[in-house]
Amino acid sequence: MFRFTTTERADLHTAVLHAFGEADERLETALTAEEVRERLRAVGWYAPVGEHDLAGTLKQLTGWGLLDVIFNHAGTFATAEEYERRNLQYALTRRGEAALAGMQHAMAVLASAGALQTAVLDAVADRLAELDGLVGDPDPGRNRRIFTSLQELEAHLDALRGNTRRFNGELQRLLRVEGADLATFHEVKAATVAYLQEFVTDLEQRGDSIAAALRAVAAHGVGVLHARALDGADLPQTPGADPAADWLAARRERWEGLLLWFAPGEAGAVPRVRLLHDVARRAIVALLQVLDRITDSRRRSSSAAADFRTLARWFATAPGEDDAHRLWDAAFGLGSARHAHLGHADAELIPPGIPWAQAEPVEVSALLRSSGRTERMGRTGRIRDVAALRAERRARAEKERAELEAAWAALATTGALRLSELGELDHDTFGRLLDLLGRALAERPDATGVRRAVTSDGRVEIMLRAPGDGAVAVLRTPEGWLRGPDYLVDVRAIGEAPMATRTATRTATRTAAGAAGGAAAGAAAGEAPMAVRAAGA
Repeated sequence: MFRFTTTERADLHTAVLHAFGEADERLETALTAEEVRERLRAVGWYAPVGEHDLAGTLKQLTGWGLLDVIFNHAGTFATAEEYERRNLQYALTRRGEAALAGMQHAMAVLASAGALQTAVLDAVADRLAELDGLVGDPDPGRNRRIFTSLQELEAHLDALRGNTRRFNGELQRLLRVEGADLATFHEVKAATVAYLQEFVTDLEQRGDSIAAALRAVAAHGVGVLHARALDGADLPQTPGADPAADWLAARRERWEGLLLWFAPGEAGAVPRVRLLHDVARRAIVALLQVLDRITDSRRRSSSAAADFRTLARWFATAPGEDDAHRLWDAAFGLGSARHAHLGHADAELIPPGIPWAQAEPVEVSALLRSSGRTERMGRTGRIRDVAALRAERRARAEKERAELEAAWAALATTGALRLSELGELDHDTFGRLLDLLGRALAERPDATGVRRAVTSDGRVEIMLRAPGDGAVAVLRTPEGWLRGPDYLVDVRAIGEAPMATRTATRTATRTAAGAAGGAAAGAAAGEAPMAVRAAGA
């Protein structure tokens, strides 16, 4: 039947059959050779076809029983050539229709993708509920609708079975794929798992509802359902055969398939729709296993299977048998025994005539097999002298401590003063000051507006107050400068007695000296912030 797909002119044969199928869609049952040539372009054949090639193709299809030759005796022809050309008409036989349908179905299967669709389950339940209501109505006018509903129900069942079968096949091919990219497989795995989880959600509830609907329809009688559907089908009468018997047998077979899927009659039988749970669970587990396998193969430079394939290629290309033996020894390490030279600790206790199988065993070092040499007791390794290293570390620690003390000493104040009075600071001292300011600003001010903080070692304390006059200080270092509020700060070691409070009189003295200018004003410049802090304290 499908011999036309294996010949040298398979493309032309297929196009001619498609042309006849297109004519059947237009209810044109017979075509002449000229009409076939015209229809070829409509089905996608644009190459020129000679009369000899087309006639040979039609003759071959006729010989295979796919086309039938019809003589058009009702036509009028002016010449003998026209009679030969237009008298012969060709039409598809039933065998040809089956071959064309099979080819179209094969192409559709190749182009389609399997799916697990909950909408199909809902449609099956809806059609069964509709049939329950229609069969319960004795009106003969309902028979046509019973026929169409039954056809729709069977179509939904076929779609469910076909899609499930194709999806399972594609899933198994996905699990068997080799050399898949990890990122791509991650994406496919996540999408597939989410798809399966969405499908199995409420799957059991849908199956139970369909089983209940099946029992409701069966309560009216399956024979009654099929008889009324047969009445609504309006099957044509065929001479010498009764199509009703074959039609009813096909309906009973379809109904049995529906029961197997949702409500099997045998005791203890599991509906096939329930098996989809197991299919989904196994698919998820298998996907995760394949993902682990791909991850392991990417983690290793090569897999064991790839190593053995490479070794097999080396054996196949070995120049000679001796080379193959050397390759075997190198690959599997099956060389001569390396412990044959070992002897008993007291060789005089073992007579020379005793076979080795009966002699006392000899202790063999484990290193002999792994590294090819026996254990040897050597001298104890020299103990490393770390005195110089300790001295270096001690000197480094003392230097760091001295630098830290110097930084704290540079920042220590004899009382409260403004940041602008600190002058230029080196880079390390500036970093210590920023650390103290950060710690103080992170604390909440007390009732007097003073913020208090200590260093991480608890040795130095800073007291900070915001400037009430909005003054701005510029701190300069060899690396640059920093502009900010001219805070009033007091930095001292923990436990050090605070400096005595200055009096307001000293403040007035400093102010007067500043107005007069000179060295006295410069000396009093450090006492004004103290007076301000003392006044606010």
